[in-house]
This record gives sequence, structure tokens and C-alpha cells, in this order.
Amino acid sequence: MRVEIWSDIACPWCYVGKARFEKALAAFPHRDDVEVVHRSFELDPGRAKGDAGPVIPMLAKKYGMSEAQAQAAEDNVGAQAAAEGLEYRNRGRDHGNTFDMHRLLHFAKEQGRQDQLVQIFYRANFAEERSVFTEGDERLVELAVEAGLDADAARKVLADPDAYAADVRADEREAAQLGASGVPFFVLDRKYGVSGAQPAEVFAQALAQAWGERSPLTLIDQGQGDADACGPDGCAVPQH
Repeated sequence: MRVEIWSDIACPWCYVGKARFEKALAAFPHRDDVEVVHRSFELDPGRAKGDAGPVIPMLAKKYGMSEAQAQAAEDNVGAQAAAEGLEYRNRGRDHGNTFDMHRLLHFAKEQGRQDQLVQIFYRANFAEERSVFTEGDERLVELAVEAGLDADAARKVLADPDAYAADVRADEREAAQLGASGVPFFVLDRKYGVSGAQPAEVFAQALAQAWGERSPLTLIDQGQGDADACGPDGCAVPQH
């Protein structure tokens, strides 16, 4: 079974939602048969690279609230993150463009290191004092290396603005087609969708339901029931 997670590194509920989903997945009896794939979604796609600013004024402007209200909202997210065992800096964080991080995540997927990198990006953005937005490409390379990726290969990806850009855009188009207007957005076997950082119990129910309703493969008899094929013992040899 495949679970696809649309998310953005700048999204605090994606950080919390990932932890809650993983708690449910860890207790799922068929967890070893579940493939998790991270998909791209930008909360602020129009923001220029290098244009970073503090989170609280951004939230206040975006949602039409006072900075005190924005800080209270951040404190709430921080409390919920702590309840999941996550570190969260609810003061002094910044916000910026995440497109390059998404491109690196697609590169990491090819290397089998995507989940490691997405978690490292979350931790760097939400728990560490250093910024992922203002220190340039070398900060992202440093994090990629921590995830087990080659530094020069990561630099090459970042130096080429077209590298994996189409993959990011394809994910974003697909999210729109699936009806995802926000993140996190979880899709189970392309049959069920779960929106938001739901409690672990909701994810557990969704996993069980999606697994239980998986349809067994139906073979089509085309009148060639013993047609030639290849298997573990080799391939059928035509008889003349």
C-alpha cells in the first residue's frame, strides 16, 4: 500500500502531522508493506528565493490578526508539537521560499533518502536557531549530507534551477487535481484522503480501512491460460 503525503517544509502542521502519522504507522500490523512518498506543495510559491522574513509579522498580515494573536497561535502549535515529542521554536523563526528544498527532496527520493531529508529539513526549520532560508545553498547542502546524500551532487542540483523543477510542479498540479487546498494532505492508495494534522487514531483508522479494502488482483483469462512467461526458475522455451 502506498501513502503519499503532500506537505511543505514551511508548514508547522505538516511537521506535527508527520509525527502523528508515523505514530499510527508504527503500530500498524502491515507497516512493512506500506510505502510512504513525500510530495511537494508550496504555501508561498510566489515568494522570491532569498526573500525571508520573521514568521510572526507574516502570520499577522496573512490572517488579519494582531502580532499578539499570531504569537499565541505559534505558542499553540509549539505545545502540540511538544506533545508529539518534537522540538519547536515558537519565537524567532523566519519564513521563505521552499522550492529548492522540494527539488532536493525529489533528488533524495531517487537516492532512497527522501524521508530522512524531509525530517531533517523540518527539524532545521522548526527546532534550530540557524535559518534554512538566509544562509544560502551551502546550508541546504549541509543538511543534505546529514541525510546521507553526496555534497557535490546536492550542489549540482541546487546550481541548476531546472533540476527536478518539473517534478515539483507536477506534484503541485496533482494536489490541485485531487482537491488539496492545504497541507498536510495524505492520500492512501489513491482511494482515501486525510486532510490536516489529524490525531494518530484517525490515521490508524484510515490505514486499517485502506488496507482492508484493498482489492485482490483479478486475472483476465484471454484463452491462453498456460501462455508462456518468465518466472523464478527461468523462461518458457518455445516448443516447435
